[in-house]
Amino acid sequence: FPVAMEELGVGSELSGAEVIAAALKEQDVRYMFGVVGIPVIEIAMAAQAAGIKYIGMRNEQAACYAASAVGYLTGRPGVCLAVSGPGLIHALGGMANANMNCWPVIVIAGSSDKNQETMGAFQEFPQVEACRLYSKFSARPSSLEVLPVIIEKAVRSSIYGRPGACYVDIPGDMVTSKIHTASLRTVPCCSSPPLGTADPTAVREAALIIKNAKRPLVVVGKGAAYSHAEECIRKLVDVCGLPFLPTPMGKGVVPDDHLLCVSAARSRALLNADVILLLGARLNWMLHFGLPPRFRSDVKIIQVDICAEELGNNVMPVAALLGDVKTVVRQLLDFFKINPWIFPSKSEWLLFLKEKIKANEELSQAMAAHKSLPMNYYMVFHTIQPLLPKDCIIISEGANTMDIGRTMLHNYLPRHRLDAGTFGTMGVGLGFAIAAALIANDQTPHQRVICIEGDSAFGFSGMEVETMCRYNLPVVTIVVNNNGIYSGLDEDSWKTMAEFGEPSIVIPPTTLLPNAHYEQVMTAFGGKGYFVQTPEELRKALVSCLAQEKMPSLINVMINPSSGRKKQDFTWLTLSKM
Repeated sequence: FPVAMEELGVGSELSGAEVIAAALKEQDVRYMFGVVGIPVIEIAMAAQAAGIKYIGMRNEQAACYAASAVGYLTGRPGVCLAVSGPGLIHALGGMANANMNCWPVIVIAGSSDKNQETMGAFQEFPQVEACRLYSKFSARPSSLEVLPVIIEKAVRSSIYGRPGACYVDIPGDMVTSKIHTASLRTVPCCSSPPLGTADPTAVREAALIIKNAKRPLVVVGKGAAYSHAEECIRKLVDVCGLPFLPTPMGKGVVPDDHLLCVSAARSRALLNADVILLLGARLNWMLHFGLPPRFRSDVKIIQVDICAEELGNNVMPVAALLGDVKTVVRQLLDFFKINPWIFPSKSEWLLFLKEKIKANEELSQAMAAHKSLPMNYYMVFHTIQPLLPKDCIIISEGANTMDIGRTMLHNYLPRHRLDAGTFGTMGVGLGFAIAAALIANDQTPHQRVICIEGDSAFGFSGMEVETMCRYNLPVVTIVVNNNGIYSGLDEDSWKTMAEFGEPSIVIPPTTLLPNAHYEQVMTAFGGKGYFVQTPEELRKALVSCLAQEKMPSLINVMINPSSGRKKQDFTWLTLSKM
């Protein structure tokens, strides 16, 4: 079987499945995730024959999460393969999540035969139309001849401009139909996206605004991580002495332990900065829209973004720098090389931020020092943090698990934290972890992937631990178990409440089964499982998991069901009084 389009013999004949696989291989697609069935089984087999790694998942949603994580981590989209109708519908959640996160992914799904359209065919559904809501590009090839062209356009569209999801619909009869290679419209591999530079006048204006700032702040988004802008952003921070705040997946672009990182004073930094340099981050809900009371009403925003339509959303920037983050930051560095300037290290602004950092860190340490059992979140993360390898990839989801973990688990390298993201999607964790582990195995053997889940979040895709076991992916999954969503009940309270009547009437909606043994899900498939209740048990279990490099493991950490976050300066998204 040919491994790429240029290797196709002129007189040979291929099936549609083989053409799809060869076209994907030509476009440098390396990973495919899916749930096979009629009519896409042959596509998965052809992909494997072409040298594309196929990972069979337990749900199309998790498969799409994994494929999109490949796109974010490598810059080249992974593929989610789904069957028609319900299979494709399951994948829509992953497509929407990828689009919201601006991550490239290709979804390929089978569909009803062309000659059965509108006849009520098996799993017939308007798939192309449905996917247009969740993708940049959605198409159904008109013939086998154009398959390579459509695949190339899907890959190119997914990575050019603002990255996102693309969909290719494959009629069932096209999968097994044959075509002579001479009839194919072949196209070469699309090149990496062109990197746009900002208007030099706007760059100069932005640099002068930064120089005149009394309280400057750099906000580093996941767009900066995707751009591989870490080297130049680190240099800008160091050369100009600028305090910086990473967004959750911007962590590690500049190491969290850098002296100018102000994550521990996030609210104070955002509220009091007079000039904010926004690098690949959007002023959406995650940054409180850039509006009061979380920001100054007169704050000056310098916005760097790859997407022109994003510039000016919610707050009109004083300088709009349209272009690739890495390229634009290099332009700023060029200015400061000619016009040297550094923000004073003893400034009132930096001292003001460091004062809050010290207070918050002391408060977190005090909460972590609580010796009472069950443990609280802070004790769990205080125990985990010193044991984690500095180059590990951290996957995190859950409410308090993700939010508190973000502040206590450090990232030192870019693209080493993946979480619920812009869409706030629960259920992404295990799919992300599988993708990260595959890439780590191929590119950086012995690098560890740590997947830290709330017990509710784990429930969305928990069966994917079988996938980890099947492919020998040594992911360490840690379930922080508080018996519920946000909070739960201890076992005694559960039993008492259950005596009051029908569980569906009396059990609180946020409650899950107390002391559920999630570690047994892992051991059922041959992985290692640990049930822990004390810091020492957690420490021993994590050391054991990190020593095991060939097998996945799961640590089920029991914490106080009423454990929560330290008091926040601002309420979060809703006015709920729970």
